[in-house]
Amino acid sequence: MRSEKKSGRSFVRARAALVAGSLGLLLAVGGCGASGDASDSGAKAADGKAAPREGFADEGGAAASAAPEEQADGKAAGKKAAPKAEGTHVIRTATLSVEVKSVPRAVAAARGVVEGAGGLVATENTERLDDTYETSHLVLRVPQERFQEVLRELAGSGKLLSRASNAKDVTDQVVDVESRISTQRASVARVRELMDQAEKISDVVALEGELSSRQSDLESLLAQQASLKDRTSLATITLDLTPPDAPGDDGSKDEDPGFLDALGGGWDAFVTMLRWIAVAFGAAFPFLLTAALAVAVWRVLRKRGAARRPAPAVAASPAGEERPSAS
Repeated sequence: MRSEKKSGRSFVRARAALVAGSLGLLLAVGGCGASGDASDSGAKAADGKAAPREGFADEGGAAASAAPEEQADGKAAGKKAAPKAEGTHVIRTATLSVEVKSVPRAVAAARGVVEGAGGLVATENTERLDDTYETSHLVLRVPQERFQEVLRELAGSGKLLSRASNAKDVTDQVVDVESRISTQRASVARVRELMDQAEKISDVVALEGELSSRQSDLESLLAQQASLKDRTSLATITLDLTPPDAPGDDGSKDEDPGFLDALGGGWDAFVTMLRWIAVAFGAAFPFLLTAALAVAVWRVLRKRGAARRPAPAVAASPAGEERPSAS
């Protein structure tokens, strides 16, 4: 009997040890699975912590849920690797002032150089100083890889008067804009998902306002990206073309006026005065002619009126006849 009891006890102990080992193994496997689930749930929480409930509790539910979703989208975008810019992005600009013998020919040559390099003439402004000389102002856009080559050719087209160039590294700005665009696109997509799940009209209206605001921000970022892409892909060259100085402008001619200059100036003033007198007389002539005719007509009418009037009769008293005196 004792041996049977001992064997039973040993069997129970072995069974208990087996059960304990199985439970330990299950707990270990469960812990690994829980950690994996925790990491998965953390990644899902980055996408959105709280999914919208059916029916939405009240009108502020949509707006209240949209704010945490935006924060979750920002966290998710932060966990993702930021888009890397390809190489270095630099904005290059240059200003040239060149003196050339023929401005039209220099403009045509500059246009050919730029178009041959794959660029374009953004602005062209030509101004004529007098009947002989003219100047031209050009704004040229050329590819970055041909910038230095085109700059050398333009500077060598004539006498270089001035040259200035500038380079600005905007790689960080390009990366920042691209990262913000990715985040904003994810945010817009999330709001659209919430709109698809919304059931109340008030929630739909609130989400539409939020979507409109986020789309406006996204369009602004896309415009910044397009501007940066244009300025980093094409360099800007401002070219001023001027003719050589006119003879005598270098100081070889006496700047003080002489006798002939004074005589010429006086004659010009005299002629100008006579011209203005003639103009004034021509403007006043119709009025003077009308006044003269009016005076002539008045004088004629006055003479005729005086001739028609009778002469006054004077009674002559006889000689020696005294006039009665009034007493």
